[in-house]
Amino acid sequence: MTITFITGANKGLGFETARRLSALGHTILLGARDAERGQAAAEQLGARFVPIDVADDASVMRAAADVAAHEGSIDVLINNAGIIGPSVSAEALTGLQAMDVFGTNVAGIVRVTHAFLPLLRGSSDPVVVNVSSGMGSFAVTHDPERTESKVIAPLYTASKAAVTMLTTQYARACPDIRFNAADPGYTATDLNGQSGPQTLTEGTDAIVTLATEHASEGTGRLIDRFGPVAW
Repeated sequence: MTITFITGANKGLGFETARRLSALGHTILLGARDAERGQAAAEQLGARFVPIDVADDASVMRAAADVAAHEGSIDVLINNAGIIGPSVSAEALTGLQAMDVFGTNVAGIVRVTHAFLPLLRGSSDPVVVNVSSGMGSFAVTHDPERTESKVIAPLYTASKAAVTMLTTQYARACPDIRFNAADPGYTATDLNGQSGPQTLTEGTDAIVTLATEHASEGTGRLIDRFGPVAW
């Protein structure tokens, strides 16, 4: 039985990923910072709710201790939790706002990965999937044919570029664990006011692929639902 822990899984991409992997036979540990919503989502899926706020060190360590006590190990870690940041002009951005976005989207992945590495190493085939974005790709955001080239969101895009680089560095540093990044594409979620043209199912295709593929597919990659993403 594959045990999969997903952060930010009470709604959107995280919830749809949990639903799809559960249908494929994964045992889902549904992580969320809102206890009421997280518990409700877990009950809906037949999953176990684990409280976690990826921006808080103590919360992340409690979550890892909870999983260690109940499951003992995990096979797949999906770092999905993230925020888009303030809706202000680039000129109005502040250092505190940058710290908030990077504290969740980037440092959050470091916190969770650090805490859960011992649990992953209890698996015979450990996998980490980091939810990144084509918005953090130089190639994608400079392609006039792509929607991403029309968007200005300095903190979010920079944080997702950092997520992809973190993924490649972890892949090199930890060859016993497969680290890959998923670009969901422009998907209708709360982050964009449900404006994306892709469905949640389409948006989770790359995440589900990375969580279920054979080990021979490799590590240190960024893919979307169509294949490798240049960045």
